[in-house]
Amino acid sequence: MELAYIPSPSTGVVHLGPIPLRGYAFCIIIGVFVAVWLGNKRWIARGGKPGTVADIAVWAVPFGLVGGRLYHVITDYQLYFGEGRNWVDAFKIWEGGLGIWGAIALGALGAWIGCRLRGIPLPAWADALAPGIALAQAIGRWGNWFNQELYGRATDLPWAVKISDGANRVAGTYHPTFLYESLWCLGVAGLVLWADKRFKLGHGRAFALYVAAYCVGRSWIEYMRVDEAHHILGVRLNVWTSIIVFLLAVTYFVLSAKLRPGRETVVEPDRGPDGDAAAKAGDAKAEDTGAAGAKAADVQAADAKTGDDKAAEAKAAKAAGAKAAALAEPAAGGAEPAEAAAPAANTADAQPGAEKL
Repeated sequence: MELAYIPSPSTGVVHLGPIPLRGYAFCIIIGVFVAVWLGNKRWIARGGKPGTVADIAVWAVPFGLVGGRLYHVITDYQLYFGEGRNWVDAFKIWEGGLGIWGAIALGALGAWIGCRLRGIPLPAWADALAPGIALAQAIGRWGNWFNQELYGRATDLPWAVKISDGANRVAGTYHPTFLYESLWCLGVAGLVLWADKRFKLGHGRAFALYVAAYCVGRSWIEYMRVDEAHHILGVRLNVWTSIIVFLLAVTYFVLSAKLRPGRETVVEPDRGPDGDAAAKAGDAKAEDTGAAGAKAADVQAADAKTGDDKAAEAKAAKAAGAKAAALAEPAAGGAEPAEAAAPAANTADAQPGAEKL
């Protein structure tokens, strides 16, 4: 006899006139808003600008949704391309089926594009968003509750989830693995917030911690699930994926701590409207400084040229004086023989007279 259990909603869709409001989609949307809200607060606290996280999320979220769906369709292709299946169902994302690994991988590509456009480092942005992503997963997992999917083995525990009879499921009470993962993700978010505050994680290490911690929980929760999945060596594919991604995250964390210790001092360059004005003012100042420097150089060159001219003139004057002095010396030397010749001539004139006497 079942004393207690978690009831499942009779339907996962509420119609507002012709518009279907799906619980699964609402959980995803709420999770995205919470992640962006918390990421924005953390980004501003680290010196970033308000709105940057949301601007990059415009790239990351669509890429993430596509990546998550692709991963699910590829790893569970028999649900859409097997005998008696309709491949069009692969596009019905509102019916559930998003693989977190594909969402993170392709979402990171979209975030990288957004970060490149804004000129900011992707690891710093990922660190700011890491606990928010965990919270988004915690909220998004309740979409599985609305769709009555991704539950575990049968159990009579008081917190078992009651599943009704339907396509690809048998009525009964099962382990609410969506609830286990939701609670685990809340713990991961708390762990990342605490560790980041305590150790000042930077250069992508907060994000790596989130990934590693999530993989630990996902591996044992995945082991409890009974939904159809591919197996390798008797182990579910997502368990192997969790192990591999965990090892990669830990490796990155350790190497990053050795190669780039500490945290980024600047996470976002000043490239907004104010930053552009400041840059223009700086350029104008640099131009003014350059013009002043060029003018000073011209003055110095002119002074140097004047000095050179004066030196040349002085040298020319000195040379002219030396030449004049040289010309004057021979003239002075020629006067002395003439004066000496005069007494001699007088003596010669006097001698004939004396002989006459």
